[in-house]
Amino acid sequence: MIMEFIFIGYFLDLVFGDPYWMPHPIRFIGKAISKLEGLLRGYFNRDRKARLGGVVLAVVIITGTYFIASAILSIAKVYNPYLSKALQTFMVFQILATKSLAKESQKVYYPLKENNLSQARKFVSYIVGRDTQDLQKDGITRATVETIAENISDGIIAPLFYIFIGGAPLGMAYKAVNTLDSMVGYKNDKYRDFGWASAKIDDIANFIPARLTAILIILSTIFLGYNTKNSLNILIRDRKNHSSPNAGYPEAAVAGALNIQLGGTSTYFGKPVYKPTIGEKIRDIEVKDINRTIRIMYGTSFLGVSLFGIIKYFLDIII
Repeated sequence: MIMEFIFIGYFLDLVFGDPYWMPHPIRFIGKAISKLEGLLRGYFNRDRKARLGGVVLAVVIITGTYFIASAILSIAKVYNPYLSKALQTFMVFQILATKSLAKESQKVYYPLKENNLSQARKFVSYIVGRDTQDLQKDGITRATVETIAENISDGIIAPLFYIFIGGAPLGMAYKAVNTLDSMVGYKNDKYRDFGWASAKIDDIANFIPARLTAILIILSTIFLGYNTKNSLNILIRDRKNHSSPNAGYPEAAVAGALNIQLGGTSTYFGKPVYKPTIGEKIRDIEVKDINRTIRIMYGTSFLGVSLFGIIKYFLDIII
């Protein structure tokens, strides 16, 4: 059964995260994107052609990732079925990002707690896309909370969703989608056309997982002791207060759960970008909200893997 590999991989991620010494598959996907982008830009060097080049990039990277992962598992199965099982477990472990997200966020939390803003700005710049050099304490905290909230979907629930549907190869394909969006899915002059396909595919791939994540966040607040009613109310009211069709869902659920306000104006590539606010400012955001959001992340991930496992179990019995 596929589920045992998922649960073991999930557990390994909780314990070990992404060890720095271990080559991560996402690095190889990122290098492939960079190389292929360079080649394609030579052929698709005008506006209309740039969009077509971006489509080629997305299709090649996503399908290539899926088939390479499938081929590795198939070849391993021919030699030794247990090797194939071990590789699939390893892939699941590498796909998920629960521990690493907590670890990278706490790198911001600890210097911020000590009022070391320069160090906190340095570490928050590694996990957010906005400009961080002028962020103050509340801005750094808000950026970190928003990143954790969004990545509960992108880094945990969405990969789990696709792994349960199609195993590690489909989970890897999703990570390729996510990596493409993070590398070329910008709306600036360089990537507006070339990154169009990657951004659209990412929106489609995250449509269902983002909404499931918001529901799971609300459910997690019941046993974590956060504001369940407000989490639901803010989700309903503010879920669309984001430029992304998906990111607003988990961010709204977290903002409501913690009685804080997220969103607002941020600076990207030196230009201020206005964003609607998400949540009610019942209280001011504080550094401890980073750890509170991490708790929500762990609670949501546990609910997600449990729910998907139960659904998969009964589907296997029925089918």
